Amino acid sequence: MKKLSIHLLSLLFLVVGPAWSQDAPQLQLPRVTLSAGMHLIHAQVAATPQERAVGLMFRKEMPVNEGMLFAFEQASEQCFWMKNTLLPLTAAFVTDDGTIVNLADMQPQSLVSHCSTKPVRFVLEMNKGWFDKRGLKAGSKLSGPPFTR
Repeated sequence: MKKLSIHLLSLLFLVVGPAWSQDAPQLQLPRVTLSAGMHLIHAQVAATPQERAVGLMFRKEMPVNEGMLFAFEQASEQCFWMKNTLLPLTAAFVTDDGTIVNLADMQPQSLVSHCSTKPVRFVLEMNKGWFDKRGLKAGSKLSGPPFTR
């Protein structure tokens, strides 16, 4: 019985352990190139629950045209906060066809929740002000492999 308990505890640590020990930025996620008109975006893709949970946490800097695309299995209201996130970001809530539904400026280290105004499958986080500086707003379209049917 003791051996079984130790085995189960070890298994639990293997499954949950990475979530406990995550205190560094995730930099090795798959990447995709998106475009917003003439502007290129180099985005890491967070597609698993663990990748989405960590997101851009612990990053101290991010290049101007880089971001993170959060991809969900199905469209629903998506809400984001900034726990352990050190950079000010803007989140674009995006439909399957690449249309930006709404944008939300988010402050570092905040637990304030920012949500999509409609169900979406994608959220693109960029440095705060990136969308505004390029005149992108609700109704603007992004293009790239995730938005191609």
